Amino acid sequence: MGKIIAFANQKGGVGKTTSAVNVAASLGILGKKVLILDLDPQGNTTSGVGISKKMLKRTMHDVLSGGFPIDQALLKTEFENLWVLPANISLAGSEFDLYEAENSEFQIKGLLEPLRDQFDYIIIDCPPSLGMLTVNAMTAADGVVIPMQCEFYALEGLSQLMISVSRIKQHFNPALTITGILVTMHNSRLLLSIQVINELKKHYADKLFETTISRNVKLSEAPGFGVPVYYHDKRSKGAEEYLAVAKELTQRI
Repeated sequence: MGKIIAFANQKGGVGKTTSAVNVAASLGILGKKVLILDLDPQGNTTSGVGISKKMLKRTMHDVLSGGFPIDQALLKTEFENLWVLPANISLAGSEFDLYEAENSEFQIKGLLEPLRDQFDYIIIDCPPSLGMLTVNAMTAADGVVIPMQCEFYALEGLSQLMISVSRIKQHFNPALTITGILVTMHNSRLLLSIQVINELKKHYADKLFETTISRNVKLSEAPGFGVPVYYHDKRSKGAEEYLAVAKELTQRI
């Protein structure tokens, strides 16, 4: 049975979508069959795997509104073992619709359960908020990966996110775990990065991924080409680091 992993952080600009896309692609490279679910109305995950948001016929919004069965909205990407359930700005309306739905927190869980037998991993890229879409993702997930950048404001946001995960675990999903905290945009030469890492080790040592994601030109370029970094430059530091994270993820989950 496949594992469902939500990539979540209510703070924007922390490398959440970059991490979701590249971990999913790396799992595919490792021979796992992977679905990445774009749950962010910005649709950056969709464009990040080479799918045009303007050309979409069926999206996550259509699935949530009952317009299409979920398996009819899946798209095979050009990348190895990687499928996507795409999204665009229409998904923003689903946030409000979910508040009015019966058993609203469990809508996405119900949609994804039949897909567990089709995929080894289902990666959910959550929106940068703690709204109903993110609550749904965590209610459906086996684990949460928290990407966070090396700055002190990110540490403050991490505490709030941990509280939210704890509440969802208590009320909706007793099996939910923190799969790991993934440090992004790391620069080992900066004192601030060293200080943030030390703080994380002090409070969350068992949750930290061993690999950190460095600031990397190739990693920044890849979304512009609509490809994960491995397919942009497989010898780049970013490609190597995300492959290492994917391997560690398979052990953690």
